[in-house]
Amino acid sequence: MKEITIIGFDADDTLWHHERHYKLTENRFRELLAGYAGHDHLAERLIAAERRNIGHYGYGVKGFTLSMIETAIEVTDGKAPAKVISEILEAGRELLAHPVETLPGVRETLEALKDRYRLVVITKGELLDQERKLAASGVDQFFDAVEIVSEKDAPVYSRIFARHGEGPQKAMMIGNSLKSDILPALEAGSWAVHVPSEHQWALDFVEDPQLGERYRRAGEIKQVLSILDDGG
Repeated sequence: MKEITIIGFDADDTLWHHERHYKLTENRFRELLAGYAGHDHLAERLIAAERRNIGHYGYGVKGFTLSMIETAIEVTDGKAPAKVISEILEAGRELLAHPVETLPGVRETLEALKDRYRLVVITKGELLDQERKLAASGVDQFFDAVEIVSEKDAPVYSRIFARHGEGPQKAMMIGNSLKSDILPALEAGSWAVHVPSEHQWALDFVEDPQLGERYRRAGEIKQVLSILDDGG
């Protein structure tokens, strides 16, 4: 761990609140369609639509909004009122414009690490939306580079850590998602610190496996400092 020269940070629900805004939007969606299907059924149909659509629309608000519209059409047998579709579109626009609130300890952690390591944001999602959130977060000045990618897998981490650092063996990835932040980074050969978030997207869920000596788990992001300083 003393050889680490570059640290990657996930963005959504690692640097700032994210999934809770989606949960509020999903609750609004369920209320709009309460007369057509129960909450649990709507949740199941929506997540199924998201799973189908990721390959077409990618990650982010636009894909989520289109999945809500598709689900509304499905559960109403093609008879979703124009007013409902309009409300869903408005909910999507509001989700794109939600305020950005950094998580506790993020700024202090980045300030402490800035002069010791190269810091890189590695995030999935829509380019304009992620750029907006990073600029609005007030922590963009701490990063040496930003990588917005369509998917996170081992080859992606290998390329990014080689491009901005000395390769994955001298890198650490920090994030809230075992599926996209931790497992592929470890596969690439880097260190990884899992910082679980309050809310988790259903499609991001994996069992917490035994991940070996390069894996650490932190209750909050500022514990990364002690992990790096103490080597554990």
